[in-house]
Amino acid sequence: MLDRYETSLRGLARKDRLRSLSGRSGADFASNDYLGLAGSKRMAEAVSAALAAGTPVGATGSRLLRGNDPEHEALEAKAANFFGAERALFFGGGYVANFAVLTTLPQKGDLVVLDELIHASAHEGARAGRAEVAQAAHNDANAVDDAIQTWRERGGVGHAWIVAESLYSMDGDQAPLGGLIEVADRHDAFLFIDGAHATGVYGPNGRGLAHDLEGRDNVVVLHTCGKALGASGALVTAPAVLCDYLVNRCRPFIYATAPSPLMAVAAATALDIVADEPERRERLARLVALAGKKAESLGLAPSGSQILPIIVGDNARAMALAAALQSRGFDVRGIRPPTVPEGTARLRISLTLNVGEADVSALFDALAEEWERAR
Repeated sequence: MLDRYETSLRGLARKDRLRSLSGRSGADFASNDYLGLAGSKRMAEAVSAALAAGTPVGATGSRLLRGNDPEHEALEAKAANFFGAERALFFGGGYVANFAVLTTLPQKGDLVVLDELIHASAHEGARAGRAEVAQAAHNDANAVDDAIQTWRERGGVGHAWIVAESLYSMDGDQAPLGGLIEVADRHDAFLFIDGAHATGVYGPNGRGLAHDLEGRDNVVVLHTCGKALGASGALVTAPAVLCDYLVNRCRPFIYATAPSPLMAVAAATALDIVADEPERRERLARLVALAGKKAESLGLAPSGSQILPIIVGDNARAMALAAALQSRGFDVRGIRPPTVPEGTARLRISLTLNVGEADVSALFDALAEEWERAR
């Protein structure tokens, strides 16, 4: 009965794609804790104070039953104000939030146009939803426009939903949001932006790369709380009518136990820290600049963001390089297909405030040596 699963695992092993779990060890060049907030004393004290005041650890039910705590509502109100949106809804994580939005808001007869490199959760949500799905070439607003135009010419009469990440998690490059909103406006379409890796890091007060689009009737943005904000969960910011629709029609919201109210406290505190301590973003920007210079010295192209991919190509070689760096005290992880396209296995170097400039320099010195050995 288990043979088919064992066969599948053996097949992954033959392709150097077999995954396993490993713990934290070495200097952090792997996490998404960009601002170093996961270990924040201020967040820990806020959670401790909430516990002492009687805030429960668990929500004990869905938001529509007994799981709607004051902490959830306080976070949503703060987030809406912080990001400049009419409303916000708190979900258990970014994956479920992407899935929730794309299985609920696009309707039958609509079109969802996905950037080809968007996160797996968006692909899963779009496939599970009721709308037609198309893919567009990465970061190509003209390709999105063409996809919508082709759909219209075939008789499409609903609304189009353009779906992109503002900062891509594996390449570290930014979406052409200006071009995408122009396409959305031209076609009376919606723009759904996954801002997971930009929230807290970019924009005024860390509001993300979509900060100047929030509050529009045709824009929905996802902000995860488990990356730069150092907590867990995700916030969807949108017009009030769309949030009300999600509360009434979104099965992942209606039928899921609500996130811990303590995580709502942690996320709300993180928003305060991001606004109060701009020096965190400034320190991270210095690390990004340093890493970019080090990468260029090795003949590698910098991404310009805190996510720096080192494309290796071969799966086994990428994992061997990652293991070599880990053995030298640097927690760098290898990324293989299907997370990234075939032939683009890579090291994903993530820059966070859990390391300093000396760590970044030492990492690239080690990378230069190991790269030469792996030739």
